[in-house]
Amino acid sequence: MDRYTEPAGDFTRDAPTVLSYAMLGCFSFWLYAFGPAVTLLRDELRFSYSVLGLYEVFWSGGAALAGAGFAWAARRLERGVLLWGSAVATALGAGLFTIGGGVPATLLGAGAFGAAGTMLLTVIQAILSDRHGGMRDRALTEANVGAGASAVFAPMVLGVLAGTALGWRVTFALPAVVLVLLYLRYRGRPLPARPHRAAASTAGRLPAACWLFAVVTAVSSAIEFCLVYFGPQTLIGHGWTAAAAGTAMSSNLAGILAGRVAGARLTRRPGRTVALLYASLALTLAAVVLFWLTARPAVAVVALFLTGVGIANLYPLALSLTLDAAGGQEDRANARSQLILGVSAAAFPFLLGGLADRYGLTAGFALEPALVVACLVLLWIGLRVRRRAAG
Repeated sequence: MDRYTEPAGDFTRDAPTVLSYAMLGCFSFWLYAFGPAVTLLRDELRFSYSVLGLYEVFWSGGAALAGAGFAWAARRLERGVLLWGSAVATALGAGLFTIGGGVPATLLGAGAFGAAGTMLLTVIQAILSDRHGGMRDRALTEANVGAGASAVFAPMVLGVLAGTALGWRVTFALPAVVLVLLYLRYRGRPLPARPHRAAASTAGRLPAACWLFAVVTAVSSAIEFCLVYFGPQTLIGHGWTAAAAGTAMSSNLAGILAGRVAGARLTRRPGRTVALLYASLALTLAAVVLFWLTARPAVAVVALFLTGVGIANLYPLALSLTLDAAGGQEDRANARSQLILGVSAAAFPFLLGGLADRYGLTAGFALEPALVVACLVLLWIGLRVRRRAAG
């Protein structure tokens, strides 16, 4: 038996698992610092709101390119080469974004960060899937606990350093230092190889259920992106100051962290993925509608927290279903989900903004619960398609 084959009922946090968790935490720290950093960069470079939006477009475009190219790269490179190579490229992209010195260079850095960072994310997910097989839902959910912590602490660290002589750019050096330490600690440790069945099945089409679950994975992430961009604007429209609205969004980040900690516990027993995903979507829908319709500050803060709890596990659980339904083509399924995610991350916030410009933000924000309903419908259809294909 291969040394990395997971025995039934056993879950081991061995060296590849711990390394994957830590590297995902580094990427997530960069990612959650990126949005606030663009705002600080705008204050320095004095560019327009249209240019501000270009940073997300460049990042999402890079992410889509990584999704399109991951399966090709995974067939030609060993996991270790792809992991550490994408980590170095992510650090370089983040570095160019922070010290580029002008709009063209920092935009290029944002695109490089999106491409390399998404490649890093995808290979981390592949390693956890290779290592834990049928228990990948637990591994992916546990890994995202660190991402939830990064969501809380990265903007906080950025804000603190921005007010010191060191400056906000030092924030982006911290994950790079951690990655160097991780390399020194784990560089000699072997990583699980791609399963033989995956290596042998690269030419066939992905099953229909896999595509449906991949769309759920991408759209569930778009729900979070839309809330991050337009949640504060919704609060400002109800009379909040910009500072108060930004502070209130920390309630959503705390909910994400709490939800991921709970999800890591709930997935310790196998067979809960579908039920937990349905419950998460139902909670997200109720909380988003409550936030959308209320004008009471205390209710809005509670709704943001509950939305975070609901959103927290949508991505790892939907991705686990995507990989489970891949029919031995996990790398291709992983790549396609990231490709769709990159497009969705740019398209849906842009669509919500366009609707808000034309019909008002309250009407435009209706897109948010509509996306949750779409996920519920696609999940239901995907499960039915998978059952028919299996039986």
